Amino acid sequence: MLDPVLVVSVALSPLFASSSEVSVAPFRSSSENSRTTPAEKMEITNVMEYEEIAKKKLPKMVYDYYASGAEDQWTLKENRNAFSRILFRPRILVDVSHIDMTTTVLGFKISMPIMIAPTAMQKMAHPDGEYATARAASAAGTIMILSSWATSSVDEVASTGPGIRFFQLYVLKDRNVVAQLVRRAERAGFKAIALTVDTPRLGRREADIKNRFVLPPYLTLKNFEGLDIGKMDRTNDSGLTTYAAEQGDRSLSWKDVKWLQTITTLPILVKGVLTAEDTRLAIQAGAAGIIVSNHGARQLDYVPATIMALEEVVKAAQGKIPVFLDGGVRRGTDVFKALALGASGVFIGRPVLFSLAAEGEAGVKKVLQMLRDEFELTMALSGCRSLKEITRDHIMTEWDRHRNNSTTSLVWDYVNWGPPL
Repeated sequence: MLDPVLVVSVALSPLFASSSEVSVAPFRSSSENSRTTPAEKMEITNVMEYEEIAKKKLPKMVYDYYASGAEDQWTLKENRNAFSRILFRPRILVDVSHIDMTTTVLGFKISMPIMIAPTAMQKMAHPDGEYATARAASAAGTIMILSSWATSSVDEVASTGPGIRFFQLYVLKDRNVVAQLVRRAERAGFKAIALTVDTPRLGRREADIKNRFVLPPYLTLKNFEGLDIGKMDRTNDSGLTTYAAEQGDRSLSWKDVKWLQTITTLPILVKGVLTAEDTRLAIQAGAAGIIVSNHGARQLDYVPATIMALEEVVKAAQGKIPVFLDGGVRRGTDVFKALALGASGVFIGRPVLFSLAAEGEAGVKKVLQMLRDEFELTMALSGCRSLKEITRDHIMTEWDRHRNNSTTSLVWDYVNWGPPL
C-alpha cells in the first residue's frame, strides 16, 4: 500500500532569505479534517530536506526511480561524500559588500552559475511537471535543460514564456527521428543541444527492476508524440530498460557527434565525460562544451564522483571549451568548490525533482534561491567578489597533500584520522 498523499503548504520567505516554512499533513476527507489538529510545522533550511518530503508524498515506484542509482549505489553516495573531502582556504579582509554572481554560458548571460539538469518524466512528481520547472528557471534567470524523455514537449515548455532553454538528446537508431526532435527544439527556440553520451545501454537500476517501473498510463513522453518509436511496457525486468534497449543505439560513436552538427547549427554540449582522453576527443569532434556527468550515478557504478573527475577534464580542455559539472550538488559550498576546480557552472537534478514533488513551482524556485544564497555567502566568506576571483588556491583537496607542504598534509591527517591523542 502506498504512503498516504501529503498536503504541503508553504510560506515564501523574503527575497534572498534561505529558508521557508512547510506544513506537512496526511491528506484526509472533509469529515476527517474536522477532527484533526493543526499540521506540524517544519522549517526547510536546505535543499536536502525536500527529499524526505518527496519520499513521503510520492508513490514508491516514482520516488525510487528518481532517487536510486546503479547496482551497489557506491557512486551515488560518493557523488555527495566527495564534496566533503574538499576544504576551503578562505581569504580575509576583502571588501565583499558587493558580490556579482552573473556569468555567461554559450553567449547567454545568466544570474548565477547554477542551472537545471535534464531529468525525465517530471509530471510523475507534480502535475505541472516541466512547466513548473521552466517557469522557476526563468524567474531565477538561469538555464533549464529539457529531457528528451520529458512529459511536456518542447513546444509546451516554450509556451510558458521567455527563458534560456537547452534540449537534452539521446541518439536513437532511427536518425530521422533524431532529426525531427532536433528540428522541433530549434523551432521552439531552444538554444543548444546537450547530447547524452554515456548510455549505449542503461545501467542496472535494481530499484526499477524490483518495482517493475513503467511510466504511469496517464502520462506520455510528449516529445515523441506522433513518432513511431515504440512503447514502454511492463516486463520481467525494468520497463524502462526494455524501452531503451529497443530504441537506444549501441553503435553511437564520435562520428555521430559530427553528424549531429550537419543537421543543426545549435551548439552541442557533450554530457557524460569523465576522462581527459574523452575530453580531447570531444574537442576534436567539435563540441561547444562538456558536462562532466556520471548520469546521476545511474549508469556504471564505481566510477568517480563527478567532482573528483572534474579537474582532470578541465586540465585536458585547456580553456578551449567550457566545462560544467552535473552530480551531487546540494549546497552553495559545492558550487564554489566546483568553480574553484575549473567548472564554468553546475547543473542540479534531484533537488529539482524533490522540491517539485513537495511544492511544485514554488519549491523549485526556493531550491534555486537557497543555493544562490548559500553560494553568495560562501563567496563572501572566502573573499571573492566575482566568479573570476574564485581560484584553485581557495580550496585544498585530498590529492594536494602529495604535492604541497607539510601543513597541508597535517590538515588531511586531521580530516581523515581526527586530532592527535
